Amino acid sequence: MSEPQVVVITGANRGIGLELARHYAGQGCEVIGVCRQSSDELSEVAKQVIDGVDVTTDAGIDALKTGLAGKSISLLINNAGLLQDEQLGSIDFDSIRTQMEINAYAPLRVTEALVPQIREGGKIANITSRMGSIADNDSGGRYGYRASKAALNAFGKSLAVDLKPRGIAVAQLHPGYVKTRMVNFGGLITPEESAKGLAERIANLNLENSGSFWHSNGEELPW
Repeated sequence: MSEPQVVVITGANRGIGLELARHYAGQGCEVIGVCRQSSDELSEVAKQVIDGVDVTTDAGIDALKTGLAGKSISLLINNAGLLQDEQLGSIDFDSIRTQMEINAYAPLRVTEALVPQIREGGKIANITSRMGSIADNDSGGRYGYRASKAALNAFGKSLAVDLKPRGIAVAQLHPGYVKTRMVNFGGLITPEESAKGLAERIANLNLENSGSFWHSNGEELPW
C-alpha cells in the first residue's frame, strides 16, 4: 500500500481550517493541524496536532519544523488569518502591521521553511481573499486586510514561478463569504461548503494553472 498523503494546515483548530482538516482526513490523508491553541474537534480528525505555534515568529517556525521533521508533505494549506477594520481618519497602523504579519508574512515564512519537505508534485494553497483584489475593490476601507491579502497574492504568484521547476504548484484561493467567527458568523456559505469548493480547486491545481487566483466556486478572480 502507498503511504497516505500528508496535508499540513495552519489555523486548523476552527472554521475553514477545521473543515479542510475534516475533508482531507475523510479522504484518507494524514492531516497535520498547526495552530496556536488546539481544539477537541481538531484532535478528533488530525493525525498530529502541532499547537503553541505562532507562525509570525522565528521560534514558532522553528517549532513547526521540529514537529514536521522527516515528513514528506503533499499539500500545504496556509490558512491562518486575521481580519480587522480600519476607517480613513482613524487608521490604526499597529493593526495594519499585525495583519501584514499574520496574513502575508507568515504564509511566506511557513512556505520557505517547509519547501524542502514538499515533494515533487506537491501543492501549496494560500487562503487569501477577493478583498486582496485591487480591481475588485469598489467599497474601500479594510486597509490592513486588503493590503495584507494583496501582498499574499503577490507572494503566492512569485512562489508559483520559483517553485514550478521543482514541480510544486501554488494557488491563491478565496474561500467565499463564510459563516465563521472572523465575520461574526454573518457569511453566506457554511465552512463545510467553503471547504468543499476549496478542495475542488486544490484538486484541479497543476503546474499549468499554478499562480492563479480563484474563488472557491471556480471563478477566476482579477488581481
